[in-house]
Formats: sequence, structure tokens, C-alpha cells
Amino acid sequence: MSKLPKEYKFLDLSDYGRPPARWIANALKKTAITPVHITMVFILAGTIAIAFILNKHFWSAAIFLIIKSILDAADGELARVKQTPSYIGRYFDSVSDIILNFFIFITICFINEGSWLLMFCAFCSMQLQGTLYNYYYVIFRNKFNGDKTSRVFEHQAPTAMPGEKQRNVNQWFWMYNLCYSLFDKAIYQMDKKAEDSDHFPKWFMTAVSTFGLGFQLLIISIMLCVGWVKYIIPFFIIYSMLIFVFILLRKGINSGRMRNYVD
Repeated sequence: MSKLPKEYKFLDLSDYGRPPARWIANALKKTAITPVHITMVFILAGTIAIAFILNKHFWSAAIFLIIKSILDAADGELARVKQTPSYIGRYFDSVSDIILNFFIFITICFINEGSWLLMFCAFCSMQLQGTLYNYYYVIFRNKFNGDKTSRVFEHQAPTAMPGEKQRNVNQWFWMYNLCYSLFDKAIYQMDKKAEDSDHFPKWFMTAVSTFGLGFQLLIISIMLCVGWVKYIIPFFIIYSMLIFVFILLRKGINSGRMRNYVD
């Protein structure tokens, strides 16, 4: 099951791991392995990648970052093929992502003997990029009958899915909110009217997908392999300038003046 109906699918550059993820999910469909088990394995893959970065085995680190991206898609795919959607699983996945991202940047900063302030700025930049993409993508999915497990705004814990305990959903929601609420609020303040938009051209969603976590990890992997490790932190800070470009584009596309020229 896709997150979007066929007629609304676009080229998602951050979702290159989806084909092998589907293969993994279909292979595990009739097993006792759950999406949470897959999430645990991608945490292990991300941790191994961090260890390789720390020891300056950059090609090996890149391989495990790509494996992590594939498994990050596989847990959701397994939930879909088994028809076991889960708020706990989604929050566990998201919290794991941001923790791994933080430690990736800490490790890169450490081996470069760089500025911890710039490291933190780069980490926040990466999260804001991903938040903008998720913000637009969730709006897009909700408007066009896609998967609605994710919500545009996470103001309160959702009602537990069948098989989940509400207390556990509440706890994971609290952790998710602790990690992401500031980034969500920042992006919302930058583009409050995005949810009212009725037009998200496929080319625009493809462009914004370069802010997706899969593409971000691909960028880090490539920079590791070509020996540009010291440029990773400044790159993500500068790359955030595109946030304002995409927001202005979104507003222009929906302003009426550009509608006849964007499809």
C-alpha cells in the first residue's frame, strides 16, 4: 500500500530505499517480525555507521547510513503490508531518527575538532529542513487521500490504534513532542497558511523532497566517501537557505499569479 494514490505520486528523491524496503516487507509479511523489530535494526545500523565515522572508516559508514535509510522505510512498509498501523511505531521511528541524527553530527564535529556551536546549528538546520518537507508532505497526503497516520499538527496524543495501550501512546507522544515540537512550531510560523493550500505541483514536491531524511543521509554518505567530511556541518547550515526559497515558491504557486505557469 502506497502513502499516496497513484495519480498523485511524485518522484520522491529521499525515498530511494522504498523498492528494497518493499521487498523486505513482503519477505517478512508472514513472519513474527514486527515493524518495531525493523526499527530496532535500523537503530543498530545507524549506530554502526556512527562508530565507523568515529574510526574514520567513511566508506563503511556510508554503506550503513544507506542501509539505515532502507530499513527506515521498511518498518513502515511492513506495517502497511501486515495492516498493523501504529502510533507507537511511528513515534519510536521518529524519536530514533532525531537521536541518531544528533549523534552523527556530534561524531562528525568530534573527528573534525570543529565548533560545537556550528555543529548544533547544523543539526537544527537539518531538522528544520526535514520538518518543512514533512509539513508539506503530510498536508499533501491528507488532501489527496493518502496515508493519514501522520498529522499536520501534533497537539495532543492520538487515540490508540487496536492492539496499542493508550498509556504507551501517550508516553511516546510526549517523547516525540519533546524532540520535534520546537521545529514544528518554527516551520509553522514561517508558513502558517500552507495547510490552506490546494496546489502542490509534483515538481515542487520533488524539489522539496531533497530535504527528506533519506536524501540528507545520502548527501552525508557521498561527502564522507569523497573526503569532504569537514564540509558536512557548514553545508547543512548553508543548505537551509533553501527553506526560504521553498516557502516563497509555495506561496507564489498558490497566490494565483503563478498558477497558470507551474503545472
